[in-house]
Amino acid sequence: MPKRPTVFCLPPDLKGQALAVDAACSGNPGKMEYRGVHLPSFQQAFHSGPLYGTNNIGEFLAIVHALALLKQKGLDMPIYSDSRNAIAWVRQKKCKTKLPRDTKSEPLFQLIDRAERWLHDNAYSTPILKWETEQWGEIPADFGRK
Repeated sequence: MPKRPTVFCLPPDLKGQALAVDAACSGNPGKMEYRGVHLPSFQQAFHSGPLYGTNNIGEFLAIVHALALLKQKGLDMPIYSDSRNAIAWVRQKKCKTKLPRDTKSEPLFQLIDRAERWLHDNAYSTPILKWETEQWGEIPADFGRK
């Protein structure tokens, strides 16, 4: 379960439930993992990794994972991410990483290919919202390694 910051505010417009997603990476690139946390319960909804990759890729995959999970379960709630890059990549349906595709990164690129395919093959109306860290503190899915 993620650590709760000493001072923590949920987004003021959060009236019901939401998913918060985040990624962590040791090195860049390096060991990367991502997860989603249910709000307001703070229960972990999913976790993936570690894989060799970058934080931006993890943030992208976390959003797509959350979208697919919500669609699979027939749930309707917003997704919060603190990554402007990942939100843009999801809207563009393309992970615009500069990480070289090689034997070390191939397992990650298979996930990226799958995520991009999912974005092209599925319609969704789920709001993907920017988590405002300066106002609300760290996103609840944060791994607490800063």
